[in-house]
Amino acid sequence: MNNDYLVNPKHYKSAKGLECIDCIEGVVEGLTGIEATDTGNIMKYLWRWKNKDGVNDLKKAQWYINHLIAHVENDTEKLKTMEEILIDKQLDELHDED
Repeated sequence: MNNDYLVNPKHYKSAKGLECIDCIEGVVEGLTGIEATDTGNIMKYLWRWKNKDGVNDLKKAQWYINHLIAHVENDTEKLKTMEEILIDKQLDELHDED
């Protein structure tokens, strides 16, 4: 079985040979916790959107950008709302599987 897709997927490598994971490591340097997590996810989805999941990846990046802004601004109401929306969406997806 060829594991290249799992180990080295093409949508995470640029035409110039840059690896997404290496770039993420560089941009999250010095960040911790949710700031590092959100920043890494933003980079991941922006990196791969054209080669993997299109507009859905852009929407995911947008969600993480909004989440990071709410965190940095310490907007607890917005964070709570975003978490509730995410939980509701996950529950809807579980019900769709039934």
